[in-house]
Amino acid sequence: MIVMSIAGVDPSGGAGVFADLKTFQAIGVYGTGVVTALTAQNPYKFFSTQPVSPEYISEQIDSVMDSYEVEFIKTGMLYSPEIIKLVAEKIREYDLKAVVDPVMVATSGGDLTKEDIADAFNKYLLPESILTTPNVSEAEKLTGLKINTKEDAIKASEKIACNSLITGGHLDGINTINIDGDITIKKQELIETDNLHGTGCNLSAAITAYRAKNNDLHTSIMKALDYVYEGIKNGNYGTLIAKL
Repeated sequence: MIVMSIAGVDPSGGAGVFADLKTFQAIGVYGTGVVTALTAQNPYKFFSTQPVSPEYISEQIDSVMDSYEVEFIKTGMLYSPEIIKLVAEKIREYDLKAVVDPVMVATSGGDLTKEDIADAFNKYLLPESILTTPNVSEAEKLTGLKINTKEDAIKASEKIACNSLITGGHLDGINTINIDGDITIKKQELIETDNLHGTGCNLSAAITAYRAKNNDLHTSIMKALDYVYEGIKNGNYGTLIAKL
């Protein structure tokens, strides 16, 4: 089983394409990686972003698809509306099934994207995707709704243009899953830790990997939430609290 990450590069290895490839391998699928941008960052500080041109991103995707049979992909930092539109076009061209982590801000606080990114997600990419995994802040940007309660999260999930998992790190551990209008709430205990880096990447990558291994979407989400939680509890990588 071969999957693809389309995301930025984090040189510290905790997020982005590098983190996705580690997760793919841990779950037992072969990962390919398309780079949308270079970043200078670490778990605690964001320095800068250097985007890759849409034309070269397109060539990277085509080069992978020329040799491999890929069905499931995940997206992370896409940087600009132009890149988001390109990825949506490639999803249609190759009939890909995409899990979208709508990354807008680095865990360390740096703005990773251009303005109007939420509008581009809603217009181009989410309608072409099987799932999106926003945290509360990202869900608020996608929907224009303020999320303070479980009920708010449910309302926001109903406004998002595809199936969604609104992660609960900023909502008392309440993860809100909406698949085809069916709502599931999975509450997880929050773990106190200072390591906040990369868990959103790991979650969306894990969902993609489990889906590629013939689990249905709901099962893939539940397994991925448990996978990330166990990693946090055992100190393997960043915390579910802040990134999710």
